[in-house]
Amino acid sequence: MTRRETACQSPAMRNGRCRMHGGKSPGAPRGNSNALKHGRYTSAAISTRQELSSLIRSMKELIETTDIE
Repeated sequence: MTRRETACQSPAMRNGRCRMHGGKSPGAPRGNSNALKHGRYTSAAISTRQELSSLIRSMKELIETTDIE
């Protein structure tokens, strides 16, 4: 069915669905190993980067506040 609730005029695919109006896909398979997070975007890596950036920020503030002469 199209958005206007009429039957589509194009022929169906082998599975019986229209290629444009066939409906939603069922989604990724369960236990999808391709969806696992790794590397830069793991929670451990993100927290490490946040800690390092806060340390760098505090060191810059320390340098600005100290007068070395």
